[in-house]
Amino acid sequence: MIDIQLTGLVKEFEVGKRILDGFSLQVDQGERVGLLGRNGAGKTTIFRIMTGQVSPDEGCVSIAPGKRLGLISQIPVYPEGYTVRDVLDTAFAPLHAMERELAELAARMGEAPDLQVMARYDQLTAAFESGGGYDTETRLNKVCNGLGIGTDMRSRPFDALSGGEKTRINLARLILEDTDILLLDEPTNHLDLNATEWLEGYLERYKGTVLAISHDRWFLDKVVGRVAEIQDGKASLYSGNYSFYVEEKERRYQERLRQYEKEQAKISQLEAAAEQMRLWAFKGNDKQYRRAINMERRIERLRTTDKPTKERKLSTRFGEREFHGDEAMVVTDLTKSFGERTLFSHIDLDVAGGERIALLGDNGTGKSTFIKIVMGEEAPDEGSIYLGPSIRIGYLPQIIHFDRPERNLVDTMLYAQNCTTQEARDRLAAFKFQGEDVFKQVSALSGGEQSRLRLCMLMDSRINLLILDEPTNHLDIDSREWIEEAVEEYGGNLLFVSHDRYFIEKFATRVWMLEDGKLTDFHGTYREFRAWRERQEQQREAPQPAAKAEEPKQAKAKRPGGTKELEKQVRAAERAVEKAEVRLDELAQQAQDAASDYLKLQDVYKEREAVEDELAHLYAEWERLAAELEEAKG
Repeated sequence: MIDIQLTGLVKEFEVGKRILDGFSLQVDQGERVGLLGRNGAGKTTIFRIMTGQVSPDEGCVSIAPGKRLGLISQIPVYPEGYTVRDVLDTAFAPLHAMERELAELAARMGEAPDLQVMARYDQLTAAFESGGGYDTETRLNKVCNGLGIGTDMRSRPFDALSGGEKTRINLARLILEDTDILLLDEPTNHLDLNATEWLEGYLERYKGTVLAISHDRWFLDKVVGRVAEIQDGKASLYSGNYSFYVEEKERRYQERLRQYEKEQAKISQLEAAAEQMRLWAFKGNDKQYRRAINMERRIERLRTTDKPTKERKLSTRFGEREFHGDEAMVVTDLTKSFGERTLFSHIDLDVAGGERIALLGDNGTGKSTFIKIVMGEEAPDEGSIYLGPSIRIGYLPQIIHFDRPERNLVDTMLYAQNCTTQEARDRLAAFKFQGEDVFKQVSALSGGEQSRLRLCMLMDSRINLLILDEPTNHLDIDSREWIEEAVEEYGGNLLFVSHDRYFIEKFATRVWMLEDGKLTDFHGTYREFRAWRERQEQQREAPQPAAKAEEPKQAKAKRPGGTKELEKQVRAAERAVEKAEVRLDELAQQAQDAASDYLKLQDVYKEREAVEDELAHLYAEWERLAAELEEAKG
C-alpha cells in the first residue's frame, strides 16, 4: 500500500529559479526513506508542501486516506501559560475526551439504569482500553526519560523554552500521538547521544512510515532503508542506507564518466573522418561531401552524455606548528562547580603529541566548560591544566562570531591574516568562495558558510592543538565532508566535542566521557568504546551465581589418558589463544589502515568482535584445563 505519492512537483520562489523541477517520489507503508540534498535544495519545501503550508506550482501530493501525518519541525502554537506537561498531554486529547464522556455516562447510570447508556459505556470502555487510556502516564514517562525531558522541565512554561527544547518536546508529543506517518526534519539536531540512540531504537520498533531529512550519517545508516537525493530539483533514488548511497553514487559517477569518455573517443574518431571527407569533397567529390554531412549529423546524435562532475575537494591544509616535548597537555585534580552543582571533580589526564580525543557527554555535563578551561577562558575551582610550551591552539567554536560581520570576505581575510588581496582570494577559492561570493558581507553567510570561512582563517595559523566544539552541528553533509577533509590532513593534537557519531568514529583515537561528575578515559575508537560499555553493562546486569552449599570432598576419578592427555590439551588451548591474539593484532592494524573507509571499517570491527568473543571463550577453556592439570599433578 502506498502511503505517500509525490508526482511532478514544481516550485519557484524566484522567477526562473526552480527549487523543485518535476520531483516525484513514492513511499510505501512502513518504509523508512532518507531525503538528502544540499541546504537550499528543497528538502524542507517538500515537507511544507506535504503538510499544506506551501502550494506547489505544478504536480500533486497524495497521502493515503485515514493516515495521520506528523511533522517534527512544525511546532504548533499553544495557549498562553501552557506548561511542557500540558503540551505533552495534548497527544492524549482523544483519550481525555473519552475519559470525560465515561465519567458522564457513569453519573447517568448511577441516577437511573439505561440500556443504551450502558451499551455506550461498555463500547467506550473497550475503545479507551485498546487505545492505551490506562497506560498514558507510563507511556509519557518512558518517552520523556528516553528524550531527556525530566520532571523539572515538564513543569516549565512551554513559551520559555529554547527553539531546540521546543523541538524536542514536539518530537515527544508526536511519538505519544502515535501518528501513522512521521516527517522528521533534522530530528537529532537538539538531542544528545543517549536521546539520539533512544530515538533510533524507537524508530526500529515503529510500525508506521518515516520520511527523514537528516545530516546525521550514522542516524541515516541505522534508520533508513532507502535514500532519495534531490539533484537539480528531481529525485535520484538509491535502494539502501546512507553507506550504500555513498558507494552507489560513486559507482554511478564512474559509470557515467566511462560512458562519457567512450562517447568522446568515438566522436573524436568520427570528427577526424568527417574532416578528411570534407577535404576530399573540395576536390569535387560530392558523394564524399554528403557522407561528411551525414557523419556530422551522426556525431550530434552521439552527444547524449554530459560530462559528469564531482565536488572539488579542498586544496589546502592547516599550517601545522612542530610539536616538541613528551606531553601536550597535563590535567591535574581538575574540579569545577556552578553553585551547588559539580560538573566534574578530581580529573587527572595526560595527553601525548598527536592524540585525537573526542569529549563526549549529555547536554549540560560540562563539555563546553572543560573546553573553556583548556582555552583559559574559565578558571577551575581546583586543579590545573598544563599545556606544553610549544603548544599553539586553533579553536573552531560551536557558535561562530566575527568582530566585524559587516565586512566582506576578502576584507575579513586581509584584516585577520598577513596576506595580499590575491592571496586572500586564492585561500577563499580553496574553500569554494569564488567569484562575486567573496564580496558578500560575512553576516549574509549561512551557518555552514561561516564555519567554512572560520576554518579557512584557521588554515593559515601554525597550530598543533586544534579544538572543535560541535564542528558539524547544523551543517549539511557536503559541509561536514569539507571539514572532515581539512581535519583528515591535520596531523597535530585534536580535541573535539561532537554528537556526530560518524565524525567521532572517523577521528577519535581516545574517548573522554563526562557523566555524573566523573570523566571516563578510554583509549580506542568510538565503536570500541561502545562495545566496552555494552560489556560493562552486561556484566552489571548478569545475575550472580548463588553460592553452593559446601559438599563433602570426594576423590575424583582419574581422567582417561592421565596427565599426558591433559598436557596435550593445555598446549592445544595455548596455541589457539596465541592464534586468536595474533589475529586481533592484525585486525587492529587493518582498522588503522581503513580509518577513512567506513564500510571496510564496519567489516573489520564485526570480525574483531567475533574474535574477541572467541578469545574470551578460549581463555576460559585454557584456564579450566590448566587448573585440572595442576590438580592432577598435585
